[in-house]
Amino acid sequence: MPNIRANNIDLYYEENGPADGPVILLVMGLGAQMIAWPAEFIHGLVSKGYRVIHYDNRDVGMSQRMDGAKTPHLVWTMFKARIGLPVRVPYTLGDMAADGIGLLDALGIDKAHVVGASMGGMIVQLMAANHPERTLSMTSIMSSSGKAGLPGARADIQRQFMVKRPPDASREEAVAFGAELVNAFSFPDPARPENAHAEMAAKAFDRGYYPVGTRRQLLAIIADGSRVDRLKTIKVPTLVVHGGADPLVPKEGSEDIARHIQGARLEIIDEMAHDLPPSQVGRMVDLIAGHAKQAH
Repeated sequence: MPNIRANNIDLYYEENGPADGPVILLVMGLGAQMIAWPAEFIHGLVSKGYRVIHYDNRDVGMSQRMDGAKTPHLVWTMFKARIGLPVRVPYTLGDMAADGIGLLDALGIDKAHVVGASMGGMIVQLMAANHPERTLSMTSIMSSSGKAGLPGARADIQRQFMVKRPPDASREEAVAFGAELVNAFSFPDPARPENAHAEMAAKAFDRGYYPVGTRRQLLAIIADGSRVDRLKTIKVPTLVVHGGADPLVPKEGSEDIARHIQGARLEIIDEMAHDLPPSQVGRMVDLIAGHAKQAH
């Protein structure tokens, strides 16, 4: 499908399922393209009767790159945010939430069930808080409330994330780096083919390698800070899912989300880390489709 104009930028999206089915909007995480949603996951939701829409966030994949936007120094921005100083970033998570709502506008969709993974979970939290009239339900997967003091990523993974990836890296270098990073925070699922991470990293490189976009998305996360006060305003039915073995965003992040949203349901999956393991896709489909059915 072609890119579509949404919230004054161009977003690449795809949709599957019946045109008259209830809509599930999928929002992916930091630096990840929409292809990171497993095909089996999408097909599973479609088999339940849902119209499933997923898209590349701004600054990643085949959606608009925010070329020319000033990218502040990452460590300095983190320091300023930590001590409570105001930070200026190219765009916010609120802007990214408005992108998803703008996509619904462009497609003539009034309301949707919104589902987000990692940074996408943060984005759908803001959709539910800022645009409650557009959200039928919200599902946050392997995400966090952003509250200060929550456990952080394992030290070795933090170091990998802080590495500044060169914009002119070769395909081989970029694929090796991407596969190594994802392998570090994924569950060792025996159902996953041995070369799956490398194959996904290669597909992502071929669709659009743009590491500076990932850094700008990370700046948006840093600037957003704690969402606790906003989470307390959410009234839509909420499902919160997290991997019990997540070394990147520990499960306490989702426990805190559920703590602050009235009536939220929390599901911890022990056989999952910061990923959607093949052996857990069917379980995830049942959880999300069941949650959406109850909310509809």
